[in-house]
Amino acid sequence: MKALTRLDEGVSVNTKMNLRGLVRCSPRLWLGAVTVSLLGPISVTVTAANAAGHPFLQTLFTDHVVLQRNRPIPIWGWTKPGASVTVELDGKVALAMAGLDGKWIARLPEMPAGGPYEIAVKGPETVILHDVLIGDVWICSGQSNMEMGIKNVNDADQEVTKAKYPQIRLFTVPQQVSAHPVDTLSSQWLVCTPENITKGVWGGFSAVGYFFGRALHEDLQVPIGLIHTSWGGTIAEAWTSGDKLLGNPEFSQAVNQLRDLDSNNGPEAHAGRVAKWWTENDPGSLGETWAAVSTNATPIDAVWKTMKLPTHWENAGLPDFDGVVWFRKEIVLPADWEGKEAMLHLGPIDDMDTSYVNGQAVGSMGAANEERHYKIPAGLLKGGTNVVAVRVLDTAGAGGIYGQADQLKLERAGNSDGAISLAGEWKYFPSVSLAQARPFPKAFDGNPNVVTVLYNGMIAPLVPYGIRGAIWYQGESNADRARQYQSLLPMLIEDWRDRFESGRFPFFIVQLANFMEAHPEPTESAWAELREAQFNVAKVAAPAGIASAIDIGDAGDIHPKNKQEVGRRLSLAARAIAYGESIPYSGPTFKAFGISDYGITVAFDHLDGGLEVKGGGKLKGFAIAGTDKKFVWADARIDGDTVVVSSPSVTKPAYVRYDWADNPDGNLYNKAGLPAFPFRTDLP
Repeated sequence: MKALTRLDEGVSVNTKMNLRGLVRCSPRLWLGAVTVSLLGPISVTVTAANAAGHPFLQTLFTDHVVLQRNRPIPIWGWTKPGASVTVELDGKVALAMAGLDGKWIARLPEMPAGGPYEIAVKGPETVILHDVLIGDVWICSGQSNMEMGIKNVNDADQEVTKAKYPQIRLFTVPQQVSAHPVDTLSSQWLVCTPENITKGVWGGFSAVGYFFGRALHEDLQVPIGLIHTSWGGTIAEAWTSGDKLLGNPEFSQAVNQLRDLDSNNGPEAHAGRVAKWWTENDPGSLGETWAAVSTNATPIDAVWKTMKLPTHWENAGLPDFDGVVWFRKEIVLPADWEGKEAMLHLGPIDDMDTSYVNGQAVGSMGAANEERHYKIPAGLLKGGTNVVAVRVLDTAGAGGIYGQADQLKLERAGNSDGAISLAGEWKYFPSVSLAQARPFPKAFDGNPNVVTVLYNGMIAPLVPYGIRGAIWYQGESNADRARQYQSLLPMLIEDWRDRFESGRFPFFIVQLANFMEAHPEPTESAWAELREAQFNVAKVAAPAGIASAIDIGDAGDIHPKNKQEVGRRLSLAARAIAYGESIPYSGPTFKAFGISDYGITVAFDHLDGGLEVKGGGKLKGFAIAGTDKKFVWADARIDGDTVVVSSPSVTKPAYVRYDWADNPDGNLYNKAGLPAFPFRTDLP
């Protein structure tokens, strides 16, 4: 649906998708300018932070905190400008002085893993922190597959019972959006216990984050701190700072618009921007508007066409049209209607309308799925000919006055039995397409699917906390923009690395799992393209890695429950890349291919003992094509460290693909038990 409608996964703002098996719809409601959660606390920040109200010690620092080992430790807060603060940990002392804004930051020298310790912070106030550990801290971020809590996974009861790890600590960032970076948040560190790990909005602490941290802790035997900051159904650009996005022309305009709203976000200012947009972009809103009873602005009878309403206009002469369309209908009323109050009923309109009676606006709404019921004041209607006009703006997908016939009617106050139907033929005229118009002005309404608002609300308060690295499970909501994602995600990674005082820290990506209905024949796939983008980012954003989930998804559930294996595979990549262990950590990856008269031979990296068909039997998942790129399923067999791919229907093979589908069934693995990554040789 439109910007006021949200599905939890795979649906970006202003995008309509039909995701079969989407079982978790949003627990949140968009209510004007505020986001309300039915399951837990979410705050919306739209005004500048008040430094005077900031805490003496940033709320990231609480009892049970884990601080990053082997690098300087930043600790900060706010107090009176010019005041001095000392921070002491295990005999080490750091001094700081508050600046003009009241912020102070002290940096303790690096320490090895250990604890528990106490931290004493002394200045105009004194705070003592207890049970402090030094270890490795990981950020766990993304959308709902990272947000999904431990109570929703396979064998949940057993996993919760086993979650007794006093040296694993959990910190959950509250979900909040902001048009500008904020400084503070409200949360606390918790020791990993069965009770604490089940606290949270959606089934407790992040299951992927926990299983990743548990595997690292058991291998490294050091304290692990997990900072969980995610939000279901969100886009990657929402998690990237505005300063970084300004360097990309695809996002810079949206960032500037958001900042303009933040600096001038009152309802009157927004109404003025909207009014200006109409007069600058819509011919029907200029001078003698097309809502007037009698207009010479356009030769309506000669130029305007006829459309039977209700219907989406894509089905009635305006295919693929996004923009402004005017509708007009003349109705003849009996004399006893004159001067009476009435109600105009138009059903739902997709997605924004302004409705007029005899040239006077009687109502306007911007929700695509809500019925319109507008009061007509006494004195506006007259006996004889009256004109109802509706100006409709559609920003994406289907548009128009699209409800049921009995929803379109004019009803005199107190006389519902005498309602006049408005269904049937209306005159219409497409005024301006969105491609021709300037972007429509928006108000900042707490929508998380807006550039930079989640960075501002859920990453900025963490900066510059010392971390070891980050894990990232996101992509479903950008799946229709794979090309863009391949440049966007490296921007996000570089952005975070620049802001945290942790150097070029490692970043690990979960590749999208298999999902949706399997296709009987090879086909194009937006999800396959997004997986390819994720894989390519992991190669160029070193130190970085990727964990495949191509074999542990669920066709009917976008939130597969085997999060244990996702966490384990992430930990393997981290152990190899971040910690330098010599272990198998990746499934086979495409290396090279050679073409012969009988087929294509594919070579792989990450063999780790050799290739195998999981479960035995026939090797599946490969498709082959000639230069026409018409792919067919291929016969494939393992030949030593290569796979030979052929088909009798492709006499001159040119290209090969593997697991190139929304929900592929490939079964090529290495001897380490890790699945081969999808690939294609027919690059666009």
